[in-house]
Amino acid sequence: MSMSASELARRLARNAETVCRYYLSNRHREGRYWLVGDVANTPGRSLFVRLTGPERGKGAAGNWTDGSTSQHGDLLDLIALNRGLDRFRDVLDEARSFLSLPRDNPADRPFGHVSSRATRGSADAARRLFAMAQPIAGTIAETYLRRRGITAFHGIDAVRFHPSCYYRPHAEAPAEIWPALIAAVTDLDGKLTGAHRTWLDPTGFGKAPVVTPRRAMGHLLGHGVRFGMANDVMAAGEGIETMLSLRCVLPKLPMVACLSANHLAALVLPFTVRRLYIARDNDKAGRHAAIRLRDRARSAGIEVRILWPVTNDFNADLRRFGADALRARLWAQLAPEDAARFASVDSGTGPSA
Repeated sequence: MSMSASELARRLARNAETVCRYYLSNRHREGRYWLVGDVANTPGRSLFVRLTGPERGKGAAGNWTDGSTSQHGDLLDLIALNRGLDRFRDVLDEARSFLSLPRDNPADRPFGHVSSRATRGSADAARRLFAMAQPIAGTIAETYLRRRGITAFHGIDAVRFHPSCYYRPHAEAPAEIWPALIAAVTDLDGKLTGAHRTWLDPTGFGKAPVVTPRRAMGHLLGHGVRFGMANDVMAAGEGIETMLSLRCVLPKLPMVACLSANHLAALVLPFTVRRLYIARDNDKAGRHAAIRLRDRARSAGIEVRILWPVTNDFNADLRRFGADALRARLWAQLAPEDAARFASVDSGTGPSA
């Protein structure tokens, strides 16, 4: 019987230090951790691998995090990134070779489809998919966002690019491969609970010509795609492009994209928030969701201001009227103290800077 990915990951974790010495030889060990610069074995201290701990869950041996990129995962993820492997079968073969186990020959599987460990559509599958994606700079994803008027890319580590993300029109359909914008859905503690995929046309000029070019996976309720760390003031809205459009003109305001009207209404708010801006879409579902979230927030003692677009949403406003007009309109909707605090573009992060 072939060994499952979960068992391979456990065997690697039991030999975590040996794995690190082999794949991350530019090392620096401190106590229970192996420190190195990044998954490519660059010297440094940004990435740390836990060498001891339980087999699974929080603090498990083999779990790793790169503090500079927010990448994280287990040792299978680490091997994949270190060796530049983009097929899961090749990752399993590499792990078996390292452990001196016979190779298996399973059918090709996309990342995020791991038997017994990462069921398709699960939070584990989302974590693996996001770990295999890359920063958007210079990719089709950047072209796509720029075509939508979005030119501020500071602090958007939650958004990445995958050049060959699997897509199926339905569960029984054969898999297609399209480039995709991948966004991490996280909870208030920063734990990745899901991922959102936007499949793209290879030119970057729009979405892929598929039936449902946007899909989410994992656990979404109450969570979202986060841009910046919320403290006392934050903004929340539905779409990723909507919130990135606001970020072009309010570059310092922490934001979260909830991905749908229903999820916006159910967003879990940080206990530190004292003022919430709701960037609502200009349709019936958007209005209803904004009201529901407003009422929940007010009942918790949070001041709420609803931001209104002129057209369907703020990305449409950005493309139609430009950044300066959008900035001026939003400035008038902010609390006076927040306009100066969050709308500054003197750092060069805004589209017109």
